[in-house]
Amino acid sequence: MIGLCPPAAAQTEYPDVPEPMIFDMMRPLGAKRGEMEANTLATVPLSGSDKTVNWAPEIEYALTDGFAIEGELPFEDGRLVELKLGLQAAFGTLNGGRTAHGVQYLGIYDRHARDYRNSFAYMVAHRYNDRWSSVTMAGLGDIAFSGGRGRNAAIVNHSLFYDSADGQVLGLEINYRGGADGYVLAMPQIHQRLAHKVNVQAGIGAERPHGNVFRPKAGIRLIREF
Repeated sequence: MIGLCPPAAAQTEYPDVPEPMIFDMMRPLGAKRGEMEANTLATVPLSGSDKTVNWAPEIEYALTDGFAIEGELPFEDGRLVELKLGLQAAFGTLNGGRTAHGVQYLGIYDRHARDYRNSFAYMVAHRYNDRWSSVTMAGLGDIAFSGGRGRNAAIVNHSLFYDSADGQVLGLEINYRGGADGYVLAMPQIHQRLAHKVNVQAGIGAERPHGNVFRPKAGIRLIREF
């Protein structure tokens, strides 16, 4: 999940690039078979009438080299709202190993609406030098052959990272989703190693739902690798 200190074997061919905090990846691109982690993301608005805490525990596992699977349980306060299954595949590297690319699929079952949604994104991770790196994702947020509110809306994430110290990364993540239910989110963040295979990501940013105003938002993700 976090790119601070992945196992050495996972970096034989693929660049060492951190993972975004909000738009989660399923292990780094190029993860080796048997890598596993558990993590939980929690976000909360810091202003306005909505004080809902959104949090989601998940488990990620690399089934084979470069192919990972994820199970996630999103909650709103104490209510389980969705069931998520994710798949991620790495396609290899470019630019002498400085760039990696792959795809990610998410299947989402909404327990309240009793319907199934899915999303698909292409991913590019790039290491510029010893300090700077980035991850860019682009795709569709709710793939469907027929139209409808929020269907086939574009999703884009770009995250820029700076390795500021040993075990520490500073980042800026920008999320965009199109459509009537879309939003823009900017989340400055810090990734910090707490102990061997234990990491935390935390940030405070701002989110603007479509047709609304920007409001501050905080987030934190705790990660345990195995």
